[in-house]
Amino acid sequence: MIELGVNIDHVATVRQARRTWEPDPVWAAVEAHLGGADGITVHLREDRRHIHDDDVRRLAELVHIKLNLEMAATDAMVDFARGIRPQMAMLVPEGRQEVTTEGGLDVAGQLPRLREVVAGLREAGIVTSAFIDADPGQVEAAAAAGFAVCEIHTGPYAHAFHAEGRDADRPGVRAELDRIAEAGRAIVAAGMRFNAGHALNYFNVQPVAALPQIRELHIGHSIVSRAVFVGMRSAVAEMKRLVREAAAPGSHSSPERRP
Repeated sequence: MIELGVNIDHVATVRQARRTWEPDPVWAAVEAHLGGADGITVHLREDRRHIHDDDVRRLAELVHIKLNLEMAATDAMVDFARGIRPQMAMLVPEGRQEVTTEGGLDVAGQLPRLREVVAGLREAGIVTSAFIDADPGQVEAAAAAGFAVCEIHTGPYAHAFHAEGRDADRPGVRAELDRIAEAGRAIVAAGMRFNAGHALNYFNVQPVAALPQIRELHIGHSIVSRAVFVGMRSAVAEMKRLVREAAAPGSHSSPERRP
C-alpha cells in the first residue's frame, strides 16, 4: 500500500526566521503522525539553514514512525547518519545558493564515491535511497551503486502541470508522467523500491499516486503551507486521503478533484 512521508523542513524555516525555539519540528512530526503520516522526512543541509543536528537527534529518539534523512554524500553527513541511524537516508544533490533541491543526484557521474557511501550506510543498518531524475541511465547507476530505493524527482511534472492549465491530460503533462512511470518500471525491474516526490501538492498529486508499483510519496511544502490554516493533522489527513484514493485498485483519479 502506498505510504506518505511528510517533510517538515519548513516548520524549521519558520522557526529560524526569528532564531527562536518555535515552532518545534518535533512537535510538527508528532502532529503529522497523528494525521496519518507513515514517515517523517528532514533535510539536514550542510549550512543548517532550517533543520539542525539536535532536531534530527530528537526526531530519531521520539518519533514512532519511519525517519528519512535527506543528506549530501559527504563524510561528515555519513558519520552523522551512522550515529543517528535513521530508518532511511536519501542522498540528494546540494547547493548553497539553491532555495530547494534543484534536480536529481548524478549517480552515474560519481558512481565509485556513491558505492562507498551506500556501503557505509548499509553497514549501519540504514536503507539507502537516491533522489534522481527520471533518467534510465541514473536508474541503472543507482542499482550499480547498491541503493535499495530510488525517489524520482517529480518537479518537472509539477511544473508542467502548473504551466498547462492544471490538466493532467495535456500532452506535456502526460509526457512527464510517462517518464516517471517508465523510470518506476526500471527501478522495480532492478530490484529497488520506487518512490517519488518534489513539488507535489493537493491538486497534482493524484496522477502520480496512481502510477503502478509506487511505494511512497514524500511531500512537504504544500502540507506545511496548508497546516498554517487548518493545522498539521488536518493537512496531513487530507493529503493521505487523496493519495490513498488515487492508489486504490480501480480508482480513476482526476486532477480536477478539490480537497
